[in-house]
Amino acid sequence: MAETTLAELLERNGRHVESLSEGYFDAVQSAQVPAAVSVCCSDSRVSQEGMWAVEEPGWLFTAGNIGNQVRERHDGEWIIGGDVLYPIQYTDTNIAAVVGHTGCGAVTAALESVRSEEPDELAPGIEARIEPLRPVVESGLEDDRISEGTDSSLVNQLVEYNVDRQIDFLRAASTVPEAVTLLGFVYDFQEAYGEVDGRCYLVNHDGRTELEQLREAVPDGFESHAHRLL
Repeated sequence: MAETTLAELLERNGRHVESLSEGYFDAVQSAQVPAAVSVCCSDSRVSQEGMWAVEEPGWLFTAGNIGNQVRERHDGEWIIGGDVLYPIQYTDTNIAAVVGHTGCGAVTAALESVRSEEPDELAPGIEARIEPLRPVVESGLEDDRISEGTDSSLVNQLVEYNVDRQIDFLRAASTVPEAVTLLGFVYDFQEAYGEVDGRCYLVNHDGRTELEQLREAVPDGFESHAHRLL
């Protein structure tokens, strides 16, 4: 089990400070205009800045939560979360990426809950995130494309299915302009999609999920980055 101390945290921050070039924050001191907003699952194995090789401040707006979900409840209604909408509506960000990952613990928990007659009681804050995933998982289990009899694990199939549903929610939201490009990815560190650990595989492009369509959407030379399990 990994352990740390206050001393190590401060030492790590010190290394971060020393790595910054002079004037590192100059261009973003007074405002931010990020190129993309990335909605990724909260997981210690998955670094949003790392997966996109972000080396400069202000390029990526990160919005992470359990299950890479774009919705939240407000006054009894489902709305697109403010951490996703803010960069779209206030910083002219025109690309939104939803990033699931192989071996997702949130999808696993939702699946176990759906299958259990007596699901474990979760802390309220965790329950608030798992609860919206249950109907997604239930719908996925009824989808003919999803099967435990395939080489891909059931959880990883449901991860991809969940990314599709999150993209659907964004596409249906009146608060998200049509001009915003919506991209769905799965970050793979289990070689479920290929033999390259750490690759983000494009699984959804503005609601399009056919493999041929995805490969047409990526630039030349990146065809292997477009792949689906479903």
